[in-house]
Amino acid sequence: MIDLDDDRARLDVARVHCWLASSYWSPGIERTTVEKAIAGSHCLGAYDSCEQVGFARMITDRATFAWLADVWVEDGMRGQGLGRRMVGWFVERPDYRDIRRMALVTADAHGVYAALGFHPLLRPARFMERLGPGIAEMLRAAPR
Repeated sequence: MIDLDDDRARLDVARVHCWLASSYWSPGIERTTVEKAIAGSHCLGAYDSCEQVGFARMITDRATFAWLADVWVEDGMRGQGLGRRMVGWFVERPDYRDIRRMALVTADAHGVYAALGFHPLLRPARFMERLGPGIAEMLRAAPR
């Protein structure tokens, strides 16, 4: 049985950094950036015994807005519903249930998130973003 736990002290930060640095959304991310992201987020780890096999984090004010980020499942554990279970852990929590807007970005897991109530933006023309130095170039160079 895979255990889900939001105890930040239990996270294998080196493993999380390795996963995120190899992802399509944050290739090469520095460990210090991952550490800062973890410190400023509500993080969830998935554990098979003592080994961490999954990670997700929510950035939120816990009232009006939440951003789901960095959902990762170890290769050998994929296809078993663990990603959906981790996202559901956040969505179903009483302190997140009444948030007015929960958002995320994905290139390949739309079905996972749709099953939990996520959908394309209703008013995409109203959304804007400001990218940090080098991020726009990275996104333009990445495969779509």
